[in-house]
Amino acid sequence: VQLQASGGGLVQAGGSLRLSCAASGRTFGGYVMGWFRQAPGKEREFVAAMSWGGVGTYADSVKGRFTISRDNAKDMVYLQMNSLKPEDTAVYYCAAAITNRALTGPRPNPAYWGQGTQVTVSS
Repeated sequence: VQLQASGGGLVQAGGSLRLSCAASGRTFGGYVMGWFRQAPGKEREFVAAMSWGGVGTYADSVKGRFTISRDNAKDMVYLQMNSLKPEDTAVYYCAAAITNRALTGPRPNPAYWGQGTQVTVSS
């Protein structure tokens, strides 16, 4: 089972990036899919999640700027990031869980983690 994230890169502040995460090895039907990020010297933090039915949840720091979406037929999840700020610089990870709380709760515990993709926002 793999979650393969892609789409990271270097962008100027105010710019946009779109991250993608492809799931393989099994179908993620019914799973909650989401994104986390980890900046240097900081703990990994929740960014956004979306249920199988399309309900999105966001961290306060990204509300209004980031949009999560998914294509259930393709087992893909996306993160559209607009109005990027230098503080958004981090390695971004996709994740999958059976419950929303496993991604959004105080102790995230996804069933699956993807490898990270680096996002760097220059000022």
